[in-house]
Amino acid sequence: MSDMSFKQAKDLVEKIELTEVSLQKTVKDIEESSRTFNEALRQQKIILDIVPSINFKLGFMKILVGTNLGFLLGLVIGKYIL
Repeated sequence: MSDMSFKQAKDLVEKIELTEVSLQKTVKDIEESSRTFNEALRQQKIILDIVPSINFKLGFMKILVGTNLGFLLGLVIGKYIL
C-alpha cells in the first residue's frame, strides 16, 4: 500500500464511499421491505381470523335462500298447477 500513488488512493476512497452509500440504500430498502412484509402478514392473519365466520354466514344464507325459493316454488305450484 505504501507504493500507491495519491490518485490511486483517492480512487480507492471514492469506491469505498460509493460502496458505503449503496450499502446504506440497500439496508434502507431491506428495512422497508421487511415493514411491508410484516404489514402483509398482519393483514393475512386478520383475513384468516374472519374467514370461518364468513363461511358460517354464507352457509346460513344459502339455507335461507333455498328455503325461500322452495316456498315460492311451492306457492307457484299450488296456485297454477294444482
